[in-house]
Parts: sequence; C-alpha cells; structure tokens
Amino acid sequence: MTAPEIGQRVGVGWLGRSCGRCSYCEADRENLCDAPVFTGYTRDGGYAEHCVADARFVFSLPNEADPVALAPLLCAGLIGYRTLRLAGPARRIGIYGFGAAAHLLCQLCTSQGQEVYAFTRPSDTQAQAFARELGAVWAGESGSSPPVPLDVALIFAPVGALVPLALRALRKGGTVVCGGIHMSDIPAFPYADLWEERVIRSVANLTRADGREFLERAATAGIETRAIAYPLRSANEALEDLRSGRLQGAAVLVP
Repeated sequence: MTAPEIGQRVGVGWLGRSCGRCSYCEADRENLCDAPVFTGYTRDGGYAEHCVADARFVFSLPNEADPVALAPLLCAGLIGYRTLRLAGPARRIGIYGFGAAAHLLCQLCTSQGQEVYAFTRPSDTQAQAFARELGAVWAGESGSSPPVPLDVALIFAPVGALVPLALRALRKGGTVVCGGIHMSDIPAFPYADLWEERVIRSVANLTRADGREFLERAATAGIETRAIAYPLRSANEALEDLRSGRLQGAAVLVP
C-alpha cells in the first residue's frame, strides 16, 4: 500500500491501527484484532483540529471536496458498506433505520441495480419520502411487511425488536445483518422464523480493504451525502435531532 504524500488530504477512520500479529490480523480479519486502536475512543483526536494517525490506516481523499460532505463516508459509509458486504449477494435489500448509513447505501445499491426497501419509525413519512427520493422502490413503517420477500435485511437502528420482524420479511436462505455496536435485547421468537437456513449476524468495525473499496465505489456511483454541520459545542443538539428523527441524512460535528 502506497503511503500518502505530504499535503495530501486523508481521512482517519474508526480503526486507527491493528496489531498485525494476532490470529485475526494474520487471517486478514484486522477488524477483529485482539489489540486494536480506535480513533476517538482508545486514541484521542477524533474531534480535534489536529491529530496523529498511522499512515497505514488512513484513506486518501480528494483535496477539492467539501470536508463536511466527506465526513459521513468515513463513519456511516464505511460501517454501512461492511454491513452490506457481509450480507452477501442480493437483489432485494431491506434497510431498517433510514439514517446516515442507510441514505448512503441506498444510493450505492440503486446504482448497482439492486432494489432497496426502506423501513422507518412508525408514521415517519418524511424519512419514507427521503428514502424514495434516493431510489428506494418501497418505504414503510418497520412493522410493515414488504411487498416481496427480501434477500437480505440490514438493521442500523439499535432496536433488538427489529430482528424478528426482519427475519419474517426474508425469503428462504436470507440473511439479517445487525450493523450497530450496541442494540437493545432481541426478544424471543419462534424457531420457524429462523428455519429454512435464514441467518442472523453482526458487524464489528471494518478493514482497510473495506474502506478503500467503498470509497472507490462511492466515487463511481456519484454518492451525494446529505449532511448538516453542527459546531462541536452543539453536539448534544445534534444527538437530540438524531434521536427525535428531525434530521434526514447525517450530522457532522465541526471543531
């Protein structure tokens, strides 16, 4: 991998470094490294004006692009892409929770000829309209049944109760992928919902290969981020806007 040149704009992702020695790193699964460094969590600097980063783990970005538009690609975009990749080949993709990651994936999937079915909070007609604007062929409430069985379902809302709903929306052999770090408890459900080789799996972090592949595909697909910038001092306001559903797309904190 070529190191970035002096003066080149780069993005610092969540995975700041992996050890390169554990069994996961040796198996090209650095996202599961036993001794990782995470930006803004185990290493300071995620919201700083200046930070130190391992050059091997940064991503090259276009110098002329708006940094507010680029920021969601490095967070929601990267973890969203890994969620999609782990789901496997699919034509009909259900997305539960139409927020930052979903609004990017919807554009990517439609550019690849895939059908997106968007599931939102009850009565959130604005989010449903937003999903259709970005190319979703159907949008409805999370408790609704899609018009056709889904090949895969991606869950970005941290709500465990969505897992049984997503399972019931799948065709035989389909996969549910939970894309968040945290999720409320998954309620009990009958084995019949899982039967016929349906699968539930989670996502943990990302690899550098995921990041490079996603950024290349995002550029080719012409993905446009819908981002609202908040000053860092207004972080609580941004979080409240996200929780309440007042925000469509992504929020970006600016130091």
